[in-house]
Amino acid sequence: MAKAAQAAPTSVEVRRTVAASRERVFQAWTRPEELKKWAAPGAMTAPMAEVDLRVGGKYRIEMHAPDGATHIVSGEYREVAPPKRLVYTWGWEDGTVKDSVVTVEFQERGKSTEVILRHERLPSAESRARHTEGWIGCMDKFEALF
Repeated sequence: MAKAAQAAPTSVEVRRTVAASRERVFQAWTRPEELKKWAAPGAMTAPMAEVDLRVGGKYRIEMHAPDGATHIVSGEYREVAPPKRLVYTWGWEDGTVKDSVVTVEFQERGKSTEVILRHERLPSAESRARHTEGWIGCMDKFEALF
């Protein structure tokens, strides 16, 4: 079960422990073919994911909602430290969120891995609430991969 805590009014923290090694979990977080399986919450799908996994490299994920709406997020990797940590910018193509930052840590927990996600610098409490719901929905799908 995902746990969400509010670190600040415009920050989100979500934690999830999955039954897989840090290396496997890191791969599932950074490979396009894996991202397509989980990187859209709820009934949404992610038919397109592009990743240039290096500091300064870009990523882009296209999400499709059941009502036909398309949502595209993209950003740049600021830190890539396999299999321990990722830091990247996060911005919606429609401009509703830009310049926010996601930090993901992968902590060994025996034969499992705890994923600790922090999404910071969101523009409002309303945006924080939407992203909390979205990240929990994504983490439900992510956990199901294992």
